[in-house]
Amino acid sequence: MAIDFTLAPEHEAVRTRVRDFIQGTVIPALARSGDDDRAESRKEYLTTIRQLRQQARERGLWLPHMPAEWGGMGLGHVELAMVQAEAGKTRLGPWVLNCMAPDEGNMHTLLHWANDDQKERYLRPLCEGTVMSCFAMTEPEVAGSDPTLIRTHAQKDGDEWIINGHKWFISNARRAQFAILIVRTELEVPEGSTGATTAFIVDIPSEGWNDVREIETMHGSTGHSEIVIDDLRVGDGQILGGRGNGHRLGQSRLGPARLAHCMRWIAQAETALDMMVDRSLQRYSHGSTLAEKQGVQWMIADSAMELYQCKLMVLHAAYKIDRGEEFRSEVSMAKHFVANSLNRIIDRAMQVHGALGYSTDTPLASMLQHARWARLADGADEIHQMRIAERTIAAYKDEGSTWSATGGLPI
Repeated sequence: MAIDFTLAPEHEAVRTRVRDFIQGTVIPALARSGDDDRAESRKEYLTTIRQLRQQARERGLWLPHMPAEWGGMGLGHVELAMVQAEAGKTRLGPWVLNCMAPDEGNMHTLLHWANDDQKERYLRPLCEGTVMSCFAMTEPEVAGSDPTLIRTHAQKDGDEWIINGHKWFISNARRAQFAILIVRTELEVPEGSTGATTAFIVDIPSEGWNDVREIETMHGSTGHSEIVIDDLRVGDGQILGGRGNGHRLGQSRLGPARLAHCMRWIAQAETALDMMVDRSLQRYSHGSTLAEKQGVQWMIADSAMELYQCKLMVLHAAYKIDRGEEFRSEVSMAKHFVANSLNRIIDRAMQVHGALGYSTDTPLASMLQHARWARLADGADEIHQMRIAERTIAAYKDEGSTWSATGGLPI
């Protein structure tokens, strides 16, 4: 049998090293440094993060998703799942290892779409951790789930392009030194066509790139910017991946990036389940611990079953990516299911904690605020459901069976 859910010894060793580093070094260090608005505390916090990143390099845990020639660990998506699921136990864990969104997805994009000059100018410093980046596609005037409707446009002017438009919810823009910007360049191509857009690399700051505000979300101001682009000039050399390939580039970036989010969400869901079980064992009420009460047992059981499904879906989708197989349906199903499971599991953990869970004395309240975003990021639930349904119907029409649309598994 070819199916084997064990890791190779060398990969199991990597997972152990990541777990030990996150649990034994990163989490305690961040807890000691704190994070508030006072200048001295903020300075200490940033110093701690820089020191942790240096330690990650020294321990050989830097860039798990990138090839060795770019300073990375050279892990495939299956192996990356185990790393992200450990690093994601704390919000800054992936950042410490330099495998956080959106930089992780941008690194993959530059690796596969950039020319040699662009790789040296943008990918190398990104891998070295000396710069940060953003991916600018979403717009307020059109549905973010349909990038063929993009209105931000570029017009040719000699060897340059003049870009005008409006972007928002551009994560990391305030901290970024460059953006991968998706704009409409083929103005005669009908709206809704996939060949109408082009990706440009834009240096930040640049004249015409205006970061007008950081959008306040339900979990605070955390770097999602609104950008007004006014006569921004970029040269032909800043085109990434060829003219008219913006949609293809964006979709190729988003597939693996969605799965990487799922890997990190599994870490958060597992943390919530651990907290739920621990609380149920410690809390005594009406003659027994909460762990002995059927209603609580059902919440624990439902959460355990969902987390099991999350892990299997992510591993199988990662396996298909590593094998170069078609993976869009599997990633869509994983993204939808893991995002919703994350919300449900954290909510159950809050319920078992009672009023304590609703307070900020535990991390659950913050976890739930961040989790709600998961059902919107990288495609809303309903878009993924629509695509899954379309592919399932198409499979039946083409093959007389829905088998290939449900993973193509040997059962």
